[in-house]
Amino acid sequence: MTKELGSDSDAEKGPGILGSVDVPSESVEKISAFTSLRVPNFRFLLGGSVLSNAAQWIQQITLSWLVYDLTGSGTILGTINLVRAAASLCMIPLAGLLVDRLNRRKLITIENSWLFVITFALGLALLLGQSNISYLFVFAFMGGMVQTIDMTLRQVLIFDIVPRSLTPNAVALIQTGWSLMRVVGPALGGFFILWFGVGGNFLIQAGAYVLVAITILRIKFPARKPAHIVRSSPLQDIKDGVQYVVKQRVTRIFMMMGVIMPLLTIPIFSVLPTIYAVQVFGDDSGRILGLLMASVGVGGVVGGIVIASLGRFEHRGRLQLVSLFLLSISLIAFAFSSALLLALFCLVLAGFFEMIFLVTNQTLLQLSIPDHLRGRVTAVVNLSYAIMPLGSLLAGAGSDLLGGPKVITIILAGIAAGIAVLIYLFSPTVRNYRLSQGMVSDGSRVTKNFDV
Repeated sequence: MTKELGSDSDAEKGPGILGSVDVPSESVEKISAFTSLRVPNFRFLLGGSVLSNAAQWIQQITLSWLVYDLTGSGTILGTINLVRAAASLCMIPLAGLLVDRLNRRKLITIENSWLFVITFALGLALLLGQSNISYLFVFAFMGGMVQTIDMTLRQVLIFDIVPRSLTPNAVALIQTGWSLMRVVGPALGGFFILWFGVGGNFLIQAGAYVLVAITILRIKFPARKPAHIVRSSPLQDIKDGVQYVVKQRVTRIFMMMGVIMPLLTIPIFSVLPTIYAVQVFGDDSGRILGLLMASVGVGGVVGGIVIASLGRFEHRGRLQLVSLFLLSISLIAFAFSSALLLALFCLVLAGFFEMIFLVTNQTLLQLSIPDHLRGRVTAVVNLSYAIMPLGSLLAGAGSDLLGGPKVITIILAGIAAGIAVLIYLFSPTVRNYRLSQGMVSDGSRVTKNFDV
C-alpha cells in the first residue's frame, strides 16, 4: 500500500487529560474488547454517541407513530422518511466540507444544539395541541440535514482521539452501542408514549441532547496539524473528496461494498419484519414484531463485542466477505423458517454477521482515508446510506408483488451472497487485504501521543 491510503491522526500534537503518553507498538497485540475505553476522551465520545443513538431511535418510533395516528396513511409515513433522506442527500457534500474546515468541538456543539432546539420546539408545540402534519415534515427535513453532519463528524472524531492501532476496536464499540440502542430505543419510545404522550416524548429526546452536550464539554479535542487545515476554495475542497474516492482503488472498492447493506439487507431488517409478524406468524399485538427486531439487535451487540476483541487479526478483507455471505445465508434461512424460535435464532445470527461486516467495512474505509481529507471523503462514503429508501421500496414493493416477504427476502439476500462470492473469486484486492496495510502511515509509525 502507498502512503496515500492513510496518515497520522490529527491528534498527534494534542494535549491530554492525564498527560501525553506513548502507546507502545507491542501493546496492539494485547487489544481486548474494551481496550479503547482506557482513553478518557473516547469514553466521553462513546457515551455521547449512545445517548444520541437512543434519542434517534426513540424519535423514529415516536415520529412514525404520530404520523400514522394523524393520517392513517402508510404513504405519508413513507414520505416522511423520504423527506429525511432527501435532506441528508443534499447536505452530504457540505457536511464533509464543514467537518474538515471548522473547529470540530464547535461544530458538534452547534449541530447538537440545533437538534435540541427543533426537538424541544416540536415537543412543546404538540403539548400545546398543535398537531399539524406540516410541522412533522419540516422537523424531518431539518433533522435529516443535521444528522448527516453528525454521522460524518462522529466517524471522523474516532481518528482524532484514539491511537490508530486502536481504531478498529473503537469503531466496533461505537457500532455496538448503536446496536444496543436498536434493541432498547424502540422499546423505550413505546413506553414513553404511554407514560408521557408524544409531546412529552419529544421533550425527553431534547433532554437526551442536553446530556450529549455535557459529554461534549468533557472531551478535550486535540489540536489539528497545520497541514490538515483546509484553505482552498469550498468547491475545490468538495472536488478533492470526490476525486480521492474515484482515484483510490481500495477506498472505492470498500465504498461500493458498503452500498450492499442499505440496498439489499438492511431493508429486510427495517421493512419486512412487520409483514413477517402478521402474515407468517399471525401477530396482531406487536409482540412478535418486537421479538423479531430485538433478535437482530441482540445479535449485533454480540457481534460488536466479538469484532472488538479481534485485536490485530489481519485478514479483514476476507472477514468482510465471509461475514457478508453468512449474513445472507442467515436471512435466507430466516425466510424458510416457519417456527418462531428458529426464525429468532436466524435473526440473531443475521444481526451478528451484519455487525461484523459493518464494523470491518467502516474500519477499512476509514483507514484508507488520509486525515486531511477524512471529513470530505467520509461524507462521500455516506452517500451509500442515502439510497436506503430505494432498498426499502424494493423490499416493500417486492413483498406486495411476490405474495409475501419470503420470496423477496431470498432474492435480495441471494444477490448479496452472490456478490460476496464474486468479489472473493475475482478481487484479490479485497480478498487479500490485511489490517496492517491500513495501519501503515507516514513511515509505519504506530506510536502516538494520546490520553490513556
